[in-house]
Amino acid sequence: MLQAMDRVVMVASKPAAAAAGWEQFLDAMPAGNSRRPALGAMAHYWRLGDGWLEILEPEGDGIVSRALAARGPHLFAGGFTTRDVHAFAEHLETRGVEPLWDEERLVLDSAATGIQGLRIVVGPHAPERPVGLIDTFYEVTDLVDDAAAESARAAEVLGLDRSAFQPIESEQYGYRGELTLFDPDRLDRLELITPTREGTTMERFHRRVGSGLYMAFAETGRLDEIERRVREAGVGHTAEPAPGQRDALGIHTLFLHPETLGGMMLGLSRLSYAWTWSGQPERVNLP
Repeated sequence: MLQAMDRVVMVASKPAAAAAGWEQFLDAMPAGNSRRPALGAMAHYWRLGDGWLEILEPEGDGIVSRALAARGPHLFAGGFTTRDVHAFAEHLETRGVEPLWDEERLVLDSAATGIQGLRIVVGPHAPERPVGLIDTFYEVTDLVDDAAAESARAAEVLGLDRSAFQPIESEQYGYRGELTLFDPDRLDRLELITPTREGTTMERFHRRVGSGLYMAFAETGRLDEIERRVREAGVGHTAEPAPGQRDALGIHTLFLHPETLGGMMLGLSRLSYAWTWSGQPERVNLP
């Protein structure tokens, strides 16, 4: 019943500082703020791609202040859309899930859904005019102890069709899991993965923090420009293939490190390139 990814949601005590890298390197555009009493927070918004960057600033005690105290600035939730929020809430109730209503949207955490480490917000589907240097967000990554079990739970609770899911495994980064594509012809999904090799960045994060959101991914047709900006600024990033090993196509994936984007990691892939590992490699259309 989920349709598309439309935002990343962070928590930070200084939203403007957390968003500085998003503005400098991705051309995110400030778009106002609003109070979110159910979360005990002020939400600050930036338009980016066809969706949003949302940064929650605590206002008193609540879920946001507790999350910030536990982990500092970080990726708090992935934001997704559905055609009918009330129908989705009714579906959740049939699965024994009581979501938190936050104005027009639902907030679902692992305590509500039983999906280890996951927190998402789900609102109405309202595509926006693209802004900045990315085209669209399409993935949020949840590190879990047993990816197969959590994928099955996600399908049941969130009303997803398992026939669209794709297995994923990386020897390079040391993980195994599943991509819960909401539609076989769209990239929007959760990535539920389990670290498989000790000593990797992901495994150390999982051991230190436990199960939870690790990063998000977006597509962009301007990857080279973003890479040039972060390289010239000397901020944390990783390009693939690594510098000095580029083929004629240049880089295909870029990771912006948490210190570059105010506390969360963002992966960026060339347009269509993510189909390489998403079940339809024939759809990759590189220049």
